[in-house]
Parts: sequence; C-alpha cells; structure tokens
Amino acid sequence: MTISERRKGTHKIEKKTCLSCGGESFTEDQPRGDNICTSCGLVVSDHTFDNGPEWRAFTAEEKQSRERTGGPMSLTIADKGLSTAIDWRDKDAAGRSITGKSRAAIYRMRKWHFRSRVQGPDHRNLISAMSEMRRLASQLAVPRDTRETAALIYRKALKKRLVRGRSTDAFVAASIYLACRIHRIPRSLEEVSTESKATRKKLGQSVRLVLSQANIRVPLPSARDLIPRLSSDLRLRGETTRKAIEIVVEAQEKGTTIGKGPGGIAGAALYIAGILEEDRRTQRDISRVSRVTEVTIRNRYKDLVCSLGISIGT
Repeated sequence: MTISERRKGTHKIEKKTCLSCGGESFTEDQPRGDNICTSCGLVVSDHTFDNGPEWRAFTAEEKQSRERTGGPMSLTIADKGLSTAIDWRDKDAAGRSITGKSRAAIYRMRKWHFRSRVQGPDHRNLISAMSEMRRLASQLAVPRDTRETAALIYRKALKKRLVRGRSTDAFVAASIYLACRIHRIPRSLEEVSTESKATRKKLGQSVRLVLSQANIRVPLPSARDLIPRLSSDLRLRGETTRKAIEIVVEAQEKGTTIGKGPGGIAGAALYIAGILEEDRRTQRDISRVSRVTEVTIRNRYKDLVCSLGISIGT
C-alpha cells in the first residue's frame, strides 16, 4: 500500500492506494487485524493494532468509572494537562468521608500539591493567560483546533519574552485573532477587542509585535471569507451569497481589492448582489454587521461597479 500526501491549507491529507489495482477503498477485518482492498482482495496490511479501549460503556457514568487515563494533552492548559490534582471532596477511594485529623492533613497536602505545580513566573502567567483565552474563545465561538493554534502562538510570544512588561490580555486576544486568520475564521479586530479586556489600540500593537517577532506566517484577510457569515447575519438567500462571492473573486482577479479593507469589499459585494438578485438590504444594515461605515460601503460599491462594469437598474 502506498500513501500519498497532498496539502490543503495548513493540513496534510493522507491518501491510501492499493499496490495491486490502484484502488482507494479498503475494509478492516478486525478479528485478524487485516486491512483489505475491496476491489481486488489484496491484504495491504496485517496485524494492525486497535488503540481504542477494550471495554464498552453505554452511559456517561459507566464511561467515567471505566476510564483509566486522563484527557489528551492540550496546549490550552498551562501544564498541557499532564499534572494530577487531589480531589476537593473529602472522601476516600471507597466514598467514605474523611474525618478529623485526616481532613486537615489532606487540606495541607492539597494546598502544597497545588503550589508545587506552579513552576515559575512563566507558568503563573500561562495559568492566567489560558483562563482568559478559554473565556474569550468561548465568547467568540472559536473551535477547539483554532484554540490550540492560539495557545501555541501565545506560548511562542511568551518564550520570546514579548509579554514581559505588557498586557497579558492584549496578547491573548492577539493570539486568538491571528489563529482565526490562520484557520480562515472571519473575526475582525473590532469583534475581538469588543469581547476582550484589552483596548483596540493595545490589541493592534500586540498583533503587529507578534507578527514581527514570533516568526508566524498568517494569510492576509480575505473579503471572500467574510461573506458567508455576513450573509447569515443579514439572512440573505443562497443565490445572493453565491453572487457576492462571484463579484469578490472577479474583483480580486482584476486587482480591485488591493489596498482596500475586506469588510468594505464584502459589504459592497453583498449590497450589489442583493440588488441584482432582488434580495436587497440597506447600506445601514450591511454597515452594522460588517462593522464598517456607510461611506465605506458606498465608496467600495462605486469601485466594484466601475471596475467590473456592473449595470445597476434604478
């Protein structure tokens, strides 16, 4: 069996191919651990291991009682989830309450165990930063893989000593903003700063500092990435959304979007598409959801209409 790799964005996709017939469909014989080509029957691999649990569980309680390991490693946890904790409930392994002197001893043990997990100023910084990152990511509805990327960016900034003497909240917000750009999730600086404890100015400064010092490659924001979310907020039809994307793509090919903000381009494209598809929204509504001024919408509207030769009926 050959495995070819092709890149899609920042991810690798593995493609398995049968050496005998070139087929790409396989089935597993779990009792024997064989991987078999469904086209010609060739056993492409054998004695494969099942890394899953050997037990079965049908309820959450059964699953919790039978698990013997913790959760996976995560960069969003200060210690990556590798440390243990003494349960705050004063009960022994059999579920019986701990009494008197033992309770006081357990309390002291729990306190010193917690203190021993904090390994220095950087670790204390990570504890507070990751807590704020979880809060901000939840407010912005950022998916888990993007949170992991944001945590990695913050750790790089901390390792480069960029956070020292500066606002931790601003760097947390900057990490989430850059992670969203890497994963093509449309979140503007204004949206992030609104939910963050840092100001818009501090956030912008932190973003520029991380980009220049932490050696992170981030794709440029695109108006095309903004259109689906703006369309959803405006409750536009699918035809209008597709038309707006076509307008943006054509404008990008002609270079009309160079040097212009993606929010204004996306808003103007939706305004034009709404007129053409008879699904019109006002400039004020588009300005509100795209977080740009009505003047910007009108200016980008004129640029797109003139550049693409679009005829708008009065």
